[in-house]
Amino acid sequence: MLDNELLAKLNEDDRQRLAPHMMVFELDRKAILQPAGEEVVNTWFPCGSSLASFQLGSEDGEGAVEVALIGREGAIGGIVSNGSLPAYANAVVRVGGSFFRLKTAALEQAKLDSLTLRHWFSRYSDCLIAQIFQTSACNATHTIMQRAAKWLLAAMARTRQPQVAITQEQLAETLGVGRTFVARVIRQLRDEGIISTSRGAITIINRSALQAKACRCTELIENHYDVVLHGIYPRDP
Repeated sequence: MLDNELLAKLNEDDRQRLAPHMMVFELDRKAILQPAGEEVVNTWFPCGSSLASFQLGSEDGEGAVEVALIGREGAIGGIVSNGSLPAYANAVVRVGGSFFRLKTAALEQAKLDSLTLRHWFSRYSDCLIAQIFQTSACNATHTIMQRAAKWLLAAMARTRQPQVAITQEQLAETLGVGRTFVARVIRQLRDEGIISTSRGAITIINRSALQAKACRCTELIENHYDVVLHGIYPRDP
């Protein structure tokens, strides 16, 4: 099923349960997968280098803070909520590409028909919640440099590309900090030869040096995925 690790690791019977209900969409950046407050009627599986994220709007309505980044290791939608329940956060495409769409009703029926499928997606829900927990702790305790480096490395691992399509303004919004703070971080990383910047993109030149700037949050998340869903979480290329 294209290049989504969560689906690729299913057994053949469970893949066949889902396959007739799957549709492939090519989505552009900023496409809304799931609006906050509306019923979750679809589940989306990013494939290949596609990225999406859960975002919470700010109180002034002028920005959105990212609470989880989802790539080929996961899914967005009814896989977590277990039914057509209201979505708490917006789900937005960060890097465009291929996405599988599965109706939540079809997923729920497949989970009723297969205990292994139900357990598999419950384990993914646990991993996603762990990621959100770790992100919350990271936002509260780590520097903007550490968080920015962590985010860039996570995006690189998921897309398998050293170039990340994001502006400094978008990175600041993602991290929930002022643009001037991110501008200082980017300038320092660029001056140290760790990254380069171009219009609308940041390119990682020295991954090991960037890793030295990052916090250990991604490593902790990787370790949890390895215990609960071994081989799912994307590693650095």
